[in-house]
Amino acid sequence: MIITINNKQFSDNSQETSENISFVYSSFTEKFISSAKDNGCIDFISACDLKNKVDFSSIQIVGITGTNGKTTTAAAIYSILLDLGFKVALQGTRGFFINDERIEEYSLTTPVQLSNFEHILKAQERGCDFFIMEVSSHAIVQKRIEGLDFSLKILTNITRDHLDYHHTIEEYIAVKNSFFTDDSPKLINKDEKNAQYNVKNGFAYSLDEPSTYKVQAYSFKDGMDVALNYFGETVHYSTGVTGVFNIYNLTASIAACHILSKKPLQEICDTLENFAGVSGRMETISTKPFIVVDFAHTPDGMQEVLKSYPTKDITVVFGAGGDRDKEKRPLMGRIAFHYAKKIIVTSDNPRFEDPDLIIEDILKGIPNLEKVEVEVNRKLAIKKAIECSSENSVILVLGKGDEEYQTIYDKKLPFNDKNIINEVLSQ
Repeated sequence: MIITINNKQFSDNSQETSENISFVYSSFTEKFISSAKDNGCIDFISACDLKNKVDFSSIQIVGITGTNGKTTTAAAIYSILLDLGFKVALQGTRGFFINDERIEEYSLTTPVQLSNFEHILKAQERGCDFFIMEVSSHAIVQKRIEGLDFSLKILTNITRDHLDYHHTIEEYIAVKNSFFTDDSPKLINKDEKNAQYNVKNGFAYSLDEPSTYKVQAYSFKDGMDVALNYFGETVHYSTGVTGVFNIYNLTASIAACHILSKKPLQEICDTLENFAGVSGRMETISTKPFIVVDFAHTPDGMQEVLKSYPTKDITVVFGAGGDRDKEKRPLMGRIAFHYAKKIIVTSDNPRFEDPDLIIEDILKGIPNLEKVEVEVNRKLAIKKAIECSSENSVILVLGKGDEEYQTIYDKKLPFNDKNIINEVLSQ
């Protein structure tokens, strides 16, 4: 892509460079410098030096990483800061937003470096005080966030994910923790046992361990009510979203906004009454029958959702993505077996794998198949779950959240769980 900074053009694609377009290279792309020269490029700049071409001093950049919770935490911070009267940009899985306006549709969790710079520049042009961004493990390894100075870095949690890329859980943990080795202000989930970080300029939040922002009590009824302690000051917040994992997400959001804005803590908490959650994240699609859609696609993510309904008869519909970590599949099956009364195993995004073989991997983790039904067609799986619902049941459709497509081989076919559910219900 080509971006313009101070009337000068830059590209990270050697084929797009020329005498007037500088080549921005990283350790991954420096081998293409000769290609850029062949295209007439005469100016070369390393990715880490690109920040010297811009001035981001007027905007505070906030980065959120973790296996689960990035999207909800980022969205809540964005919502709170807007309600407090600030101008804010948000970049992440669900797209790019500035001051409540969607600028770009769904994208990578963290775009490439030049896209990050371009988005921040757009946010500055619109007068934004803050730029909130999700930071993926891929982005950390591939140095997509190189050149950015963060006003605050946030850790949600570290559980199993992306082992198709990182190979081992130890490597994945190390990548996540590497985001927190510098002196930048940081906000850490103190209950996360895998967290390792530079304690300088460190803040923490928790439900269990002692921390700066410590949850004292909580209750669930038509949402949740939470009591939060900050150095002896007790504040309360209420919201329509639910789940223990969302207590972590929203407490992190409150703490972040307190650190960044210096506004009174209770004033910050009061804004959460306006936060309705994030589409496709613990989203209630119907109350009769009770149907919830969530993005959970890891063993830990599934467990957090499933254990949120201890008094319900759970029917869970889920699959696993193809061309991704295969070892998590039986773990997901085992968790479903532990919590659910009925399990319908189906397709997620099979990509270039055989959906039947993915399902076989999931079934290996289920010790008894009596309560299991296999339906490879995701639409039919959702339909079957709805048909067998009862007054005390909750149907959890997991894995895709608000994704608009199902990826089969190299084709992206229109498919949205919420739309399918509403279509079945209308029939």
